[in-house]
Formats: sequence, C-alpha cells, structure tokens
Amino acid sequence: MNEIIDWDKIIKKEARGLDDYDLGEVQDLNEEFVVTKRGVVDKDKFYLPRSKAVKFDGDKVWFSVTKDEAKAYKHD
Repeated sequence: MNEIIDWDKIIKKEARGLDDYDLGEVQDLNEEFVVTKRGVVDKDKFYLPRSKAVKFDGDKVWFSVTKDEAKAYKHD
C-alpha cells in the first residue's frame, strides 16, 4: 500500500529502488514521472513513474523498481 507522498519535498532527495538500488537524486517531476540523475561524470537519467513511488522518509524516496526494471526507465 502506497503512502501519501509530499511531492514538493522530494526534489534534491535521494531515490532508491528495491534492494537499496541507487537511482540517483531527484531533479524534477511532472504529473507522470519523477526525473532522477545518478553519477558525477557519466550521468544516468531515470524517468520513474510516480505510481512506482512507495514511500518518502524525509531523506530518501523509495520506488518499487528492481535494478533490471530501472534500465527500462533510463534515458540519455
């Protein structure tokens, strides 16, 4: 069951997937997606569906996404 997430507070917070998989830092969001960036030099950008967000603990926003599923949300 998903908890209610205060979307205004997740910008610049860490994003994590299942098994504590690093999805980077939240950069932006819109009605459908949460946009994250990971890395210093070679940045990976993820467009994660908001529906996959399961909780926000004040420091990290957690997504029900595995490492393999995350590849499908990765964009250049």
